[in-house]
Amino acid sequence: MKNPTQLERYKKLLSFIDAHFKEDINIKKVEEVCHYSYRNINRIFEALHHETIGKYIKRLRLEKAAQYLKYSEMEVSDIAHEVGFEDRTSFSKAFKNKYKNSPSAFRKNSESDWEDMQESLLKKDGVKREKLSFEIEYLPDFKTLFIEYRGPYDDRKSIDETWEKLMSYATNKDLISDTSILMTEIVDDEEISDHIRSRYYFSLVLEQPLTFKPEGLFRTKSHQRQKYVKFTFKGSDKENADFYRQIYTFWMQDVGLEMVDLPTLEFYPNYEEGIPEKEVITEIYIPVK
Repeated sequence: MKNPTQLERYKKLLSFIDAHFKEDINIKKVEEVCHYSYRNINRIFEALHHETIGKYIKRLRLEKAAQYLKYSEMEVSDIAHEVGFEDRTSFSKAFKNKYKNSPSAFRKNSESDWEDMQESLLKKDGVKREKLSFEIEYLPDFKTLFIEYRGPYDDRKSIDETWEKLMSYATNKDLISDTSILMTEIVDDEEISDHIRSRYYFSLVLEQPLTFKPEGLFRTKSHQRQKYVKFTFKGSDKENADFYRQIYTFWMQDVGLEMVDLPTLEFYPNYEEGIPEKEVITEIYIPVK
């Protein structure tokens, strides 16, 4: 989009919705946030996001509900209220239309999947399972410059291109140094969200406040001090995916802490261009209470 004003208003609205989608976001609120008529900003939003504002909000609510059903013990009625539905009936109908299962059946199937995965991992190669190794760590307040990637996490080509966009932009803005920290913010669960719409924020931790407004689709985000369970993994993306399955399968037995409704973070302390994939270290931070 060539019009920078329209793009800025789209980014402002997108950031607002991502932070407040569980709340009542009506036409008046949208217009207050972006200073455009709802009709005009909805047209811009759909052109850039390939979804109308209303469909985007509804999808986020249902995907968040599916995460609660999968990872928490909240009652279905409480989940419906938490994600912005007026009552359980309307929530259940919308959920079934999207996931082809009632909320209760979805939860039951998720529990069955966990049990099957646990049994499979316990029997793997006949080797006794080692308990998950982790640390408890608090990350302080920090701010990031990021660009959003939407799509499957195994699309290596598209992911590399997105990283390159971030690095090129940050380099041109003199934001890269020997102490620069790169991270990925995993916003969605690929097993729950639409595969082509799963969001990942490829980010640079800012060492100093920006002196300019990010152009294009680049945005900034503030992260508040938070407690995390930290896992360290070394290996390829495929092996990393298997490691995540182990984490969630044996979370209750080995960790036992309650997760917080915030994105998982990944840091890459030894990443550099040309490093063999099997040598890449990934630090996984899962937020907890």
